[in-house]
Amino acid sequence: MAISSNTAKKKTVLITGASSGIGNATTRKLLQEGYRVYVAARRVEQMQDLVQRGAIAVPLDLTRDEEIVAAVEWIVVECGSIDILINNAGYGSYGAIEDVPVDEGRRQFEVNLFGLARLTQLVLPKMRENKFGKIVNVTSIGGKIYTPFGGWYHATKHALEGWSDTLRLETKPFGIDVVIVEPGGIKTDWGHIAADNLKKTSGTGAYAKAANKAAASMHEIYSGSRLSAPDVVAATILKAVTSARPKTRYHTGYMAGPVLWLRRWLSDRMFDRIISSMA
Repeated sequence: MAISSNTAKKKTVLITGASSGIGNATTRKLLQEGYRVYVAARRVEQMQDLVQRGAIAVPLDLTRDEEIVAAVEWIVVECGSIDILINNAGYGSYGAIEDVPVDEGRRQFEVNLFGLARLTQLVLPKMRENKFGKIVNVTSIGGKIYTPFGGWYHATKHALEGWSDTLRLETKPFGIDVVIVEPGGIKTDWGHIAADNLKKTSGTGAYAKAANKAAASMHEIYSGSRLSAPDVVAATILKAVTSARPKTRYHTGYMAGPVLWLRRWLSDRMFDRIISSMA
């Protein structure tokens, strides 16, 4: 059962990381369905195409609490509440665990988990009051698996999976749905950025040979045609948002299903060998 278009027009959505990729594609689909959409990112100027389509741009750095508070207060004043929160912002800072500065690890947790958590805390009171809310957390199949040099990234996504499960249990009595969306390989700049960071962090030193090989492989994959378009994930998010009874989890995109199947049924050592051979 889907939410009617008349209901959609009354619902207010806040989506983070909307300046490109999955966030941009999802916003376009939500606007087409008649939602009132606030788009958030650090660089507002990169969301002007969405503003021209009818979205409202909000400056938001998830590492700055004052910006998180200001964004929520602004939307609540204008609309009364935030009915749907799509936590899409995040990044992958790759490098050997020995090489990545702990401060960079902390920053990745600030963006991928703590900023997201703070934003969620602030929208929950109105959702509880209205006895309605949908929170969609975009994790990754990287929240279920692991790859060489992605330790900090995987740590944030594994944490977000468990955090989301707990949130779902706590908020269910108040009519709030918490949904996890786990993309596989998606054609965005994410892979190139992660690969460049990997070369910068571990391209010399003890891990250089494996790191440079992995970075080259990432560039090749993200320059090719095998990955899924961001619209594939956007369609899944829209399905979760419009469903009266959404699933707790959706996986979508290139190799998401096969990889999760392998992780579920293979031993750690077997999975290690497969992942290592692909790096």
